[in-house]
Amino acid sequence: MNSNGKQDTESGAEAARKRAAAKMIEAYFMQLTVGCGQPECNNEMCASSSQFCLRDKDKNTLAVHALNLLKTKAPLCEGQKCKMAKTLEDDDHTNAVIARTSPVASSSKFPDVPFNQTLFPSNMPIGTPAKEQSPTAEVKFLTEEILEEIISSCEAKNDWSNLIKIIGSVFSNPDSLSMSFRKKPGLGLSKEELRSMGNDDDKDVDEKEDEESGETIQSSNQEIRYRNYLLTEEISVDVPSLKRAYTALSEIQGHPFQNALINALQALSRTVNIELKYEKPLEQNPNYVNIFIIVMEIPFLQSPEYIENAFPEFCKAFTNLPMEGRVKLAKVWSKFGVDHVSELVQSLQQLITVKLIDNETRWSHGYFINDEEHITGPTRVMKILYYASLYGGKREQPEVMDTESESVEMVQEMIGAAAMGFESKESRQQKEDPLGKELGVSHLDCKEPLVPYEDFVNETLNEYIHIETDYKYNIENNSKFSFVDHHFILTTASKHTSMYLDNRVRMFEQRISMAAMLQSLIHRIPPMPFLRIRVRRDHIIDDSLVALEMVATENPQDLKKQLFVEFDGEQGLDEGGVSKEFFQLIVDEIFNPDFGMFTYNESTKLVWFNPTSFENDGQFTLIGIVLGLAIYNSTIVDVHFPSVVYRKLMGKKGVLDDLPGYDPVLSQSLQQMLQYTEPDFEDVFLHTFCISYMDVFGNTLTHELKENGSQIPVTQQNKQDFVRLYADFLLNKSINKQFRAFKKGFDMVINESPLKTLFRPSEIELLICGSKNLDFIELEKATEYDGGFDINSRTIRNFWNVVHSFTEEQKRKLLQFTTGTDRVPVGGLAKLKLIIARNGPDSDRLPTAHTCFNVLLLPDYETKEKLEERLLKAINYSKGFGML
Repeated sequence: MNSNGKQDTESGAEAARKRAAAKMIEAYFMQLTVGCGQPECNNEMCASSSQFCLRDKDKNTLAVHALNLLKTKAPLCEGQKCKMAKTLEDDDHTNAVIARTSPVASSSKFPDVPFNQTLFPSNMPIGTPAKEQSPTAEVKFLTEEILEEIISSCEAKNDWSNLIKIIGSVFSNPDSLSMSFRKKPGLGLSKEELRSMGNDDDKDVDEKEDEESGETIQSSNQEIRYRNYLLTEEISVDVPSLKRAYTALSEIQGHPFQNALINALQALSRTVNIELKYEKPLEQNPNYVNIFIIVMEIPFLQSPEYIENAFPEFCKAFTNLPMEGRVKLAKVWSKFGVDHVSELVQSLQQLITVKLIDNETRWSHGYFINDEEHITGPTRVMKILYYASLYGGKREQPEVMDTESESVEMVQEMIGAAAMGFESKESRQQKEDPLGKELGVSHLDCKEPLVPYEDFVNETLNEYIHIETDYKYNIENNSKFSFVDHHFILTTASKHTSMYLDNRVRMFEQRISMAAMLQSLIHRIPPMPFLRIRVRRDHIIDDSLVALEMVATENPQDLKKQLFVEFDGEQGLDEGGVSKEFFQLIVDEIFNPDFGMFTYNESTKLVWFNPTSFENDGQFTLIGIVLGLAIYNSTIVDVHFPSVVYRKLMGKKGVLDDLPGYDPVLSQSLQQMLQYTEPDFEDVFLHTFCISYMDVFGNTLTHELKENGSQIPVTQQNKQDFVRLYADFLLNKSINKQFRAFKKGFDMVINESPLKTLFRPSEIELLICGSKNLDFIELEKATEYDGGFDINSRTIRNFWNVVHSFTEEQKRKLLQFTTGTDRVPVGGLAKLKLIIARNGPDSDRLPTAHTCFNVLLLPDYETKEKLEERLLKAINYSKGFGML
């Protein structure tokens, strides 16, 4: 060997010694901070020992002690030796150095042991007492059977040290845990378990004996389904066996293993976090995801002892889990069933709430929840469960989703053509969630998730989130955590605030955009920072449609500027109040059935698109713009659409499930048809694939659902097809032209808004129409006073006594008078921030209001009766704006 080769060998040995020293220091540090997990430990340099002398020292001090322990070659506890075995690389030089300082095994990876092989040495039967085992015997992983044997052995001797040691060893080692509780080929299930996997009518279960293992194997339709279920899950964890094992542990009185399990989970979390961050363990070990499934099934996670550190620390490990692992977990959990997924969600909700309350004083001192890993970690885990709930829920059929995608693309092309080159270079489309994209699911495609959407919302969390900071973290697109990317945990009000900020940012961008500058140069006029509309009250529809049509044609991006409305001949600066009245007046008139663009259903009190309307596409496009502007400018309008309209606005098609909201009587009739199973079906219903309906003038029109439909009778065999086509015609095809134009106008305003990514269709209805809950008690609690009034003023007490006695109609008029709209905003009346100000002493003057700022100016009336009379007159006869 030449000198260079000798130097390489020496440098390699030196590197190995350094690696070995680092591993030893880490082991000593873990022993000082976490302990070995053995309550009977008598090592005064171990955190598990009652004689531990450094219990109150900080981590920096303990790190110095770890170095001193290395220098003095202090002995390691058995538990730390086991953990050391895991961390060592398969390196001859390193192993040789370690062997001189500690009798620890060198291999860090365990072989893939067959399912039916015990974890004890081959010459040692399961259940051999600990004192008879070889000193080198070590449990590498656990199964239900092994755990039961260990528990029985410890119980017989009334000594739980062996169980404590094994729990600490296996649950602190990622390799050991990923090999634990594996499925076994030929494992028979009970009849009850098999039946739970299938239909109740599969009652027969045949039993036979496996020739090799002697185990009982059960064959049935359910077993076939179960085995297929295991194959599709792509995991090797036997979850039913795992749950039985945990049940056996939970039945041990006093839970003597608890400290060992908590310490082990903390050590496991750190190791997993490091491995996921710097290595690619999922590529090396396809069963690595088992770790997350096994830990999340621990029934003690909601206990205070685990919530303190173990559970949140493990949730942090999910941060670095690659997309492949998240997708696999979501698919696995989606098959666990409603109750099971709900329990996991509730565990995480409890953890978040406890951590919020424990750190309550921090949130008001410049420390944001987004930076607290013990809260963001569980939220990341809940995101996987959220998509598992969508993935396992009732979703749209693939063929329906394909046609919806084509329709959305067509509308986007129409919007692009309308833009005429004025599309802002700074426009930013909302990003699709990567996990949802990989799974191919979204909240728009899921009709009924496994767990209700409301269960994912954490009300307490929303009270502490600083939405402005969260929005900043989201748009900066850096490593900061944003709850907007985890919108399932937010209330509708929080999401609305975030969208409001986003809209305001876009409005500001449009003020300073290059397109606006170019337009001002071409037309030689100063750039207009607002979308300014001037209308006459008696020509509000004509003036509005003309003005908006010009904007949509010349520069659609101007629709994203802040709306500024002026009523011709009236004085009033639009700080929001004038716009509110504008929207209300235009909606009242344009949705009037006499206008001919919409029909009115007397039974449901809802409006629908008139399929025989004489209006052109441009009229419906402009109506869509008006509705989009209302959302974009955070204004609630009194629109009464069936809920299916809001699904269609999000790119979905109307389906049979939407029919009850459109026409409950017709829906009930079609359901009766579907449920009728008697042989005289054709004689009873006498239907063909040709339907009749009436236009707004009372004329009867017909439509064939199929070619030659009038010649095709509806039978028991084709009734499903008839009902589907009928619903599709009413909700989609009959109004396709009108609705496509309407949606085009709507999307021209909100196509860059986070509306679709943040909100479900039911929430969009709430954004547009507001809540129906007139809770004036909440309004009273949130109201502020000015000008000499306070909560104890005589006039204020009289005011609320009068208001609480109002009818619902009078309360709506009061809202209209004080705020410019009679609709309840998202989040309830408490969000209005009403201000009641004293407007001079007692007089005959009527109350007045600044609707732009939600301010009610109230004279200091002497009596309650006078206040009521003056207030009623003001709210009943208020219209328009003038000088106060």
